[in-house]
Amino acid sequence: MMALPGGRHLDSVPLPGQRLHLMQVDSVQRWMEDLKLMTECECMCVLQAKPISLEEDAQGDLILAGGPGPGDPLQLLLKRGWVISTELRRIGQKLAQERWARVHSMSVRLTCHARSMVSEYSAVSRNSSQEMGQIEKLLMEKCSELSAVTERCLQVENEHVLTSMKACVSETLSTLGQHFGQLLELALTQEVQALVRKIDASDNIHTTESTTGNLFSLTQEGAPLCRIIAREGGVVALFKVCRQDSFRCLYPQALRTLASICCVEEGVHQLEKVDGVLCLADILTDDSHSEATRAEAAAVVAQVTSPHLPFTQHLSSFPESMEEIVTALVKLCQEASSGEVFLLASAALANITFLDTMACEMLLQLNAIRVLLEACGDKQRVDTPYTRDQIVTILANMSVLEQCASDIVQENGVQLIMGMLSEKPRSGTPAEVAACERVQQKAAVTLARLSRDPDVAREAVRLSCMSRLIELCRSPSERNSSDAVLVACLAALRRLAGVCPEGLQDSDFQQLVQPRLVDSFLLCSNMEESFV
Repeated sequence: MMALPGGRHLDSVPLPGQRLHLMQVDSVQRWMEDLKLMTECECMCVLQAKPISLEEDAQGDLILAGGPGPGDPLQLLLKRGWVISTELRRIGQKLAQERWARVHSMSVRLTCHARSMVSEYSAVSRNSSQEMGQIEKLLMEKCSELSAVTERCLQVENEHVLTSMKACVSETLSTLGQHFGQLLELALTQEVQALVRKIDASDNIHTTESTTGNLFSLTQEGAPLCRIIAREGGVVALFKVCRQDSFRCLYPQALRTLASICCVEEGVHQLEKVDGVLCLADILTDDSHSEATRAEAAAVVAQVTSPHLPFTQHLSSFPESMEEIVTALVKLCQEASSGEVFLLASAALANITFLDTMACEMLLQLNAIRVLLEACGDKQRVDTPYTRDQIVTILANMSVLEQCASDIVQENGVQLIMGMLSEKPRSGTPAEVAACERVQQKAAVTLARLSRDPDVAREAVRLSCMSRLIELCRSPSERNSSDAVLVACLAALRRLAGVCPEGLQDSDFQQLVQPRLVDSFLLCSNMEESFV
């Protein structure tokens, strides 16, 4: 199985029926099929009378072990595409090192892979356009040109001549890469078009399920493929599925695919064109839909309202459905049966609070603070720093409202915020450590904003929040040396000290409160762990 960078596998997991089929295939026949792909590069070298490289890194040569299944053009394109793009990158590296023998042998192998991709795809593709045929011809011409010029470089000893030839090889390699990219995009576009047409025309639940699954697999290959899918009508076809009652059992799969496509601008634009926000609102507010369906709809809302993507800030159709969506999401948080469902619903709410300040007022009216703070005590719903990150984000954005402070005090929210200042990773993975830092930072920001209210400030002092903030400022390990957490804690400490200065020792006041913020920051950011 060929693995993509990031641990993603190109081979899909076979279904039980497929596994049985594979066991029944004659082992010699499978070996013969694999042998062709495993040996063709070596044969190519021998046929052209080129020795197989004995360099130490030759063991790292790419071999496509086990070709794609018969009649599976998508897997063929993805596998061959990954191998060729990797070879292009490695040739560039060897060229920079001026290892000419290696550059030439790899160029020959690249030609072999390119020829195999072209011939194999031609054998299984439905129809090839004239444009694709022209690019295939240009690609193979450049491959031959690269092999020829790198062979000439092996016979040249003059450094000045090699330098000029190196520039020529680099230009040829660049042009070859462009032709390969164009060919791969055309071929993938053709396959995506076929999948979209199949979904659009199908009234068979099994066909639609299989095709939607193929489309979802493609979205996992990255943003370029998501753009192709959006451009070729994938969003339109999937929303058509989500509007047919006969396909209700496929809604979660279709919505999950939509969430992936909407990581790119083209996907969000297509969603707007087909009134996708209204469709999502209908699904979220319809209790007859399963929790899984509503959770996947929440995931799409979270994606299209993400504050990290600039193009999600201009959803013209969102405000008119916002109240319905926010109400449904709060209800989903309240009734969530698992941590995953709660995470998706709370992430959507957190993003919406960035999108429109009116959302915070709606949440206040819906008693969302009580729902969120009660959930913090339920390990089945809130059990990771990622979920607490969403909750504290909502609280931080709501804390700009004056009424929010009294609601948080009534629900013992200050104590929960205090607990978030002590958020620690359990696994130590970079993602979890970063999530813990965000929780600490946002908890400190929330505390600083809420402490405008003297009642909140006094409650925070009573709960020893000042001691914890001082510890976070003075001890880099407590905040994982995060500057963002340090700044937020200094700001919160100064706000509390303004209301209850008696809670500070003189040394803390003189170092952390009295100086300019930047001076206290510099002092703490360069501080060894000490409480002197």
